[in-house]
Amino acid sequence: MFRLQIKYLSFFFILVSILSFFNIIYSYYLNLYLNLDTYYLSFFVSLIISILFYKLKLPDKKISIFDKILTVFFGYILIPLVLSIPFYFSIYNLTFLNSFFEAISGFTSTGFTIFDNIKHIDQSLILWRSSTQWIGGLYFLFSIIFLIDIYDESFKKTLTNFISFDSSEVFKQAIKIFFLYSGLTLLIFIILNIFNVRSFDSLNLAFSLISSGGFIPANDLSLIIKENSQVIILSFLMLFSFFSIFFIYNLLFFKKKNINFFYEDLHLIIYYIFIVTIFLLFFSFNTNFSHNLLALSSSISNIGFTLETSQTNMSFVFLILVIIGGSFFSTSSGLRFIKVYSLFKYSLNQILSFSKPKNVFMNRLIFTKINFDFNEINKYFLTILIFILSFFTLTSLLSLSGIEFENSVKLSILTLMNTVNSSIYGIDVFSFENLSFFTKYCLILFMIVGRIELLTIMLIIKKFLFKN
Repeated sequence: MFRLQIKYLSFFFILVSILSFFNIIYSYYLNLYLNLDTYYLSFFVSLIISILFYKLKLPDKKISIFDKILTVFFGYILIPLVLSIPFYFSIYNLTFLNSFFEAISGFTSTGFTIFDNIKHIDQSLILWRSSTQWIGGLYFLFSIIFLIDIYDESFKKTLTNFISFDSSEVFKQAIKIFFLYSGLTLLIFIILNIFNVRSFDSLNLAFSLISSGGFIPANDLSLIIKENSQVIILSFLMLFSFFSIFFIYNLLFFKKKNINFFYEDLHLIIYYIFIVTIFLLFFSFNTNFSHNLLALSSSISNIGFTLETSQTNMSFVFLILVIIGGSFFSTSSGLRFIKVYSLFKYSLNQILSFSKPKNVFMNRLIFTKINFDFNEINKYFLTILIFILSFFTLTSLLSLSGIEFENSVKLSILTLMNTVNSSIYGIDVFSFENLSFFTKYCLILFMIVGRIELLTIMLIIKKFLFKN
């Protein structure tokens, strides 16, 4: 019998009620009464669920990693159901499926939207859309700590010196994440205001950038970001969801004995500088480099939205950057750069060992003394294999539903990597509202699959197929 840790979910329903309360205050402040009742409804529903989940007593029994995975998956279904209430009961006559699709897209930080014209939506609902991303990004980071036992020892060492996590260590790291996440959101908001971005737009963009989300408070980013300085600062602010959430914290409280805490971020810095240099030298002769910089930062951080670019022939390159992804302890998706790099280095060492059998090749990453063993490589390989299988499955389903093959391929990658469609991927004009029920449910399922980490899918399959 599976036992869900629903007390873990109660905290996020409290957050939903707090965000609902903020929207109520915001609606009264700006006299936005059209959808006010919907925020009252979401406030009371989320508050009641949170209290029930917290008070419900379950037998004191050690929870398995499989039960934890199901708890996280259950949260990706139930929390968006509550988040969809303001969409469903709004004045815009959205169907339940469209409301749930919008909520799932925000909560998984994907950014697909069923709204064709954002300027026709009142500001309170636009803010609610952005709030779904913010709470979804925090849920994702908390879930990494909650599921820490399935990850590799090398990843744990970037977070803590403890080999295993007890309840007190999990609570300590969760509190640290909450304050870092909230503080960085405030910092992004302040910086955008300093660069003359309107306060309302700055708040919505702050929610999107920190969560690696794809919602923007306008039909086009060019309506918000107009100056070249704003483009550049936005490009660098996108890196907050590319590097580890603990990167700035570790810089401020650096200790020499904890140099391992930086090894992933140091690799990411070199990776980022390398691709920016390549684009600067070879792909920016006839284009605005600041726009290229924005497209690069948006792709590697799995945000996706960008300004118009003339380099539509580079969509394949940007999709590759989306697949690679960013830091393990970040809100970005993707396969994770350090996994791809480790697998590449291990494979290269294996090839060289056959050509030069007398030489010894160390499977060690630079900037650290941490070695990755064969079990870790197996996990990396299986993660990529599951991504390929998921990609072909979703591409086939989308093609069968009537979407042309090229768009099916691009949309499958963006869905699994939780990245919004835009002009840099050659799929900016796409109507999600007019998709069939079957197609929307497929996208909903695979948005969740991409967000709960592909390795957990392997563990679910193992549970049912290999019960011994």
